[in-house]
Amino acid sequence: MHVPRELEPDNPLWRYALAVWKNPDVQRTCLGLQDEGWSVTRLILAGWLAQQNRRYTEAEDATVSEWRDRVTGPLRAVRRSLPKAPETVGGLRQSIAGLELQAEQLELALVWRTQAHINQTEADMHGRETLIKTNLVAAAPCTQQANEVSDILNALARSLANLSEGDYQP
Repeated sequence: MHVPRELEPDNPLWRYALAVWKNPDVQRTCLGLQDEGWSVTRLILAGWLAQQNRRYTEAEDATVSEWRDRVTGPLRAVRRSLPKAPETVGGLRQSIAGLELQAEQLELALVWRTQAHINQTEADMHGRETLIKTNLVAAAPCTQQANEVSDILNALARSLANLSEGDYQP
């Protein structure tokens, strides 16, 4: 796996991710979708692009997918496999959660380096919430999954649309 040297971990997409993650509804919804096979980083990118009045395209750089499959996903699997009992492996679980967060930050840095700069397709839709919903649907693992969780995506789109631009700008 080739990871470029010139990654920018603290970028506008990461700051957006941190801002939206402060919302408990966004957290709960994204984690629920993640349990169903969705990528939270793709959901975050979809929302961020909509905030920039840009469409999400399904094209994803192979390095991003490989990083998710070989680094972020396995760390998450290890963390989830550990018991939640703090007296036994709580410290280890917490350490792995920290590594998982670092892996997600680097994954978003890879996304920022590739997808966020390449995807310049301006949207012609009316309303930020509509564009966010359209982008979230495009971020689905498959169209059928997006149809099955349409109400959840509508709620997530509303939550993301209510985020003020000042909440995630430097």
